[in-house]
Amino acid sequence: MMELISVIMGVYNCEEYLEAALNCILKQTYTHWEVIMCDDSSSDNTATVAQKFAEKYPEKFRLLKNEKNMGLNFTLNKCLSEAKGTYIARMDGDDLCADNRFEKEINILENRKDIAIVGTDMNFFDENGVFGRTNCIKEPTNKTFITRTPFCHATCMVRKEAYLAVGGYSVDKKLLRVEDYHLWGKMYAKGYKGVNILEPLYMMRDDRNAQARRKFRYRVNSAYAQLLVAKMLKLPPYTILYVIKVLLKGLLPNFLYKYLHRRKLSR
Repeated sequence: MMELISVIMGVYNCEEYLEAALNCILKQTYTHWEVIMCDDSSSDNTATVAQKFAEKYPEKFRLLKNEKNMGLNFTLNKCLSEAKGTYIARMDGDDLCADNRFEKEINILENRKDIAIVGTDMNFFDENGVFGRTNCIKEPTNKTFITRTPFCHATCMVRKEAYLAVGGYSVDKKLLRVEDYHLWGKMYAKGYKGVNILEPLYMMRDDRNAQARRKFRYRVNSAYAQLLVAKMLKLPPYTILYVIKVLLKGLLPNFLYKYLHRRKLSR
């Protein structure tokens, strides 16, 4: 029997790209899936686009709505509460993915019962094409958390039981924009492990010429998340050096930050 995949999507102001993202899901070679979208009080026609899919494919797409903007962590938890699948996949409303993404991810989860999380590498693209890609670690360990996030959030498929075991995403405002790093830390602390497919099965839409520095408060959030995860996973004391590094990067001149970011993506 084919296990059901629940795709959870928090969608916000992505009317221009949402149709293409949802069409990527419709083209998947693995066909036993459902999509739970939640519009996070968009100010454009995102909800209208999503509703068209829900009406055209009522057995495949469902649309939830937030009365006010609640943020991604709350929104994904809302989708998760409605998910019926054994596996939970992520997808963002302005991105694309390969037609065989679900098939490749679920094959690992079905054949390796010791694995709860499967991510993939991803390409960064804009209207002019691909301009960078990630360089994931095949089998992240606890020590991976010292220097980086172990998985690209939107690429992942996860056993639902792992989400439930850790209570889903934290809605602490101090973890805004780093809810995925904290989620993986909670899962690893509970004994759940993951792997990455070293193939870019996911494409993240980005702007190569407008890489703005992250707001410093989000760097503070990142440092806070690193400290929480370090405690959960009993990481070595030198982890604090990487926490400080995150904060110092937020103090770099904008031109230098952009240069280093583009260089990282082009490797």
